[in-house]
Amino acid sequence: MREILKVTRQKKKSPAVAQALDEYLKNRRRQAFLNKVLSGQTDYAATNDEVESFARIEP
Repeated sequence: MREILKVTRQKKKSPAVAQALDEYLKNRRRQAFLNKVLSGQTDYAATNDEVESFARIEP
């Protein structure tokens, strides 16, 4: 819990947990999308360089 409070820079537990969960879920959705693009399961029209730049987003 202390780490979550430190990373989110929130002072209260509830907003810290909500922010951490929101960021976690966004990252999961982003990663799922990238996995589909990289495996060719979508017709997303991005160049390889564009897709690789998306993968550099911080976890």
